[in-house]
Amino acid sequence: MTGIQPIANAVEAALFSSERPLTVRDLQILFDQKVDKEMIRSALEQLRSDYVGRGVELVEVAGGFRFQTKAVHAPALRALRESRPPRYSRALLETLAIIAYRQPVTRGDIEDIRGVTVTTEIMRVLLDREWIRQSGSREVPGHPALYVTTAIFLEYFGLTSLKELPGLDDERQLADIARELGIEMPSSLAPVPMENPEGEAGDDGPDEVDSENGDVDDLPVSAEYVSDDSDSESAQIQDPDDESATRAALNSEFD
Repeated sequence: MTGIQPIANAVEAALFSSERPLTVRDLQILFDQKVDKEMIRSALEQLRSDYVGRGVELVEVAGGFRFQTKAVHAPALRALRESRPPRYSRALLETLAIIAYRQPVTRGDIEDIRGVTVTTEIMRVLLDREWIRQSGSREVPGHPALYVTTAIFLEYFGLTSLKELPGLDDERQLADIARELGIEMPSSLAPVPMENPEGEAGDDGPDEVDSENGDVDDLPVSAEYVSDDSDSESAQIQDPDDESATRAALNSEFD
């Protein structure tokens, strides 16, 4: 295969047809051994340049490369969607925030920081969505499991590494971090600090989305290039409105 354009065309087709980000190594499988990694990267750069003035863009996330709609078009795209942006319970977001910023942590560590019990349901939701995973255990009596975030967590929030998480200091609130990450917080609740020295069990409040158990609206599927049918095999593009809604909630609890 000669020239970058045929390679770029094949890479473009692969990215649009894939339901997940693709790495350079993934894309190499499309070609014979004559197409090396540098040629793949050149093709990706050409595609990135080609889409500068378009409604979608090529971005790199932790899991590789993907096409996504540009954030500037989020308000217009939102009007086409039947489902509202996902909303997450404060308890779930606090738990995810603590794991993201303090990992590796045990469930007991999370409870010490929040000042309230972390329900099994919250941990199950985070594990089922593969935002967190177990990473060994602490060498103390009982050997409690240690939890860390995953590459899927980074991909969902549009991050290439944990270094891109919003800055954290003692004064930041979960609501601030959530806004930066595009997460929609329960509107009836005011932001609260990460630490709860009084350990009051009522800090999550009865009006949060699905209460302390961390039940949330269904995770949004990637906005498809052609239709909204999540079962379709058509090429999919990540909708940044989903990320922005989720980011906003994470940021507000972590800051």
